[in-house]
Amino acid sequence: MTELSEKEESAQRRKRTGIFTRISRHIPHARRRSPPGTAPGTIIPDPEAARPVVSVIQYGRDFFVEQKLDSISELKDMIRDDGVCWINVDGLGDIQTVRTIGDLFQLHPLALEDVVNVHQRPKIDDYDDFLFLVAKMPISGKAFCTEQLSIFLRGNALITFQESPGGDCFDQVRERIRKAKGRIRERGSDFLCYSIVDSVIDVYFPVLESCSDQIEVLEDETVVEPNPEVISKIHSLKQDLMTIRRAVWPLREAINILLRDSGSAITDETRFYLRDCYDHTVQILELVESYREMCADLRDIYLSSVSNRMNEIMKVLTIISTIFIPLNFVAGIYGMNFDPDASSLNMPELRWHYGYPAILLFMSASAIAMLYFFRRRGWF
Repeated sequence: MTELSEKEESAQRRKRTGIFTRISRHIPHARRRSPPGTAPGTIIPDPEAARPVVSVIQYGRDFFVEQKLDSISELKDMIRDDGVCWINVDGLGDIQTVRTIGDLFQLHPLALEDVVNVHQRPKIDDYDDFLFLVAKMPISGKAFCTEQLSIFLRGNALITFQESPGGDCFDQVRERIRKAKGRIRERGSDFLCYSIVDSVIDVYFPVLESCSDQIEVLEDETVVEPNPEVISKIHSLKQDLMTIRRAVWPLREAINILLRDSGSAITDETRFYLRDCYDHTVQILELVESYREMCADLRDIYLSSVSNRMNEIMKVLTIISTIFIPLNFVAGIYGMNFDPDASSLNMPELRWHYGYPAILLFMSASAIAMLYFFRRRGWF
């Protein structure tokens, strides 16, 4: 008995954990690894974070160099004063890598602390000597989720930190740099920063297209065959849209700050391109709000469909019960134990030659008459 109880308790615990996992993937985690009272700027990486992979791309109008570093100590010797230097770090599991890059480019400890604490809200911070931008980048997988992208813009250098080396959305940017497509090789690091932010924003459009396709499928399922699985899908889709909104809404405000800022980190020409990013974020938010309203409508349609289906079932059952009421009445009368020999008034029809088929015919006629009456009234 005790063993059975332990198994049941374990199953319930796994079930609760599974539900929490499905819900928590949409909730921004605010868990900090530094204990209360820790000095500001203390860098404590996640022990489960991936080991960093550092890659460097340097380019100018007439040159291009791309290299993956085996050791972070190689970084100092290969940085050039001319052109643009893009340092990309995939993985935040090594505190020494983060500190070395911070010391090399004189990045503020508070900004480096925000890099490893990946629960940050998308934002833009101006540290006079450099700009620090945080964005949420969608990552591929069975369930929709995002990872934090931290961007430092300092002079001709751009440093990006990603949570994991599982892939990003910058392949097109790298390809344009390699093949000198467009204007990216002719512009400065601020244009590279714009290109990266633009790539992050553009990734949300395929995600929203997928959400639109899911809504169309759910509309058919909700009307044709409403079941608990449908309402679960609607809830999951609504949570995905909420995650997108939490990622894009503050990013729109950060881009708006860059547009209004007259500092030298972002040139006027690049600021003109940033307007396009701002328009895209507005478009994404409008689509998100529209899809959220459609999800709410789907939920109402689901509840109405379930209610209508229940009403149809109750109507059929009521009609059947109503038809059998007079039949039960007749059957109840002739189920009474009266003796016709005791009196001529005690059910004399029990001795009729055609009494049994006559009663069956009468009961059938009553049922048909009631069905005809219900149909004439439009009740079914």
